[in-house]
Amino acid sequence: MLELEIKSRDGGESGDDLRAKGSIPAVLYGPKEDSTAITVDQKTFERLFKQAGETTIIKLKGVGEEKDTLIHDIQRHPVTDVVLHADFYVLEKGKKITLNIPLEFVGVAPAEKLGHILVKALHEVEIEVAPAELPQHLEVDISKLENVGDHVLASDIKLPPSAELKVGPEEIVVSVTAFVEEKEPEPAPAAEGEAPAEGEAVPAEGAPAAEPAKE
Repeated sequence: MLELEIKSRDGGESGDDLRAKGSIPAVLYGPKEDSTAITVDQKTFERLFKQAGETTIIKLKGVGEEKDTLIHDIQRHPVTDVVLHADFYVLEKGKKITLNIPLEFVGVAPAEKLGHILVKALHEVEIEVAPAELPQHLEVDISKLENVGDHVLASDIKLPPSAELKVGPEEIVVSVTAFVEEKEPEPAPAAEGEAPAEGEAVPAEGAPAAEPAKE
């Protein structure tokens, strides 16, 4: 489990003042937790978020009793992409949590070697799981996809023992479809009586057609 030191925030300093000192304003809250304003070290948080994302439990230390949390939301600067604010969701002890977990496709599909196409319909699935078994991602094995029509269902995904799938078990996660080459349309033949192309000479009515120039 990852850990992060936090400090209390009394509201006396603005967000810009905190960020100028290398900290970012944040808040923690939960079903049994009052909303509390805190600050975290900006560089430490940025490094931790790259490692944890939103599906790894982070233990907050430094204000009151230690709390197991998830990063629930972050706000970034629209130009620099620097984190401006973070929300931490405090987990309720003994309670499962419901979360969208990213899918990681593993293996090599024989169908792709044959020139077929893999269509990935889902990139994450929602599960309910005990916090202690919360996965960072769920693996989807595509190594058995050989023929057009082969597919993997949501029910085929291996879940932690405490987890329950919250999407339909018959939901298609990934499937094989045939590659169809698009043919370029052939130019239509010129219709009889069609106007000549620009710059093309038009013989006068009754006049013989011009002979090709001799070299």
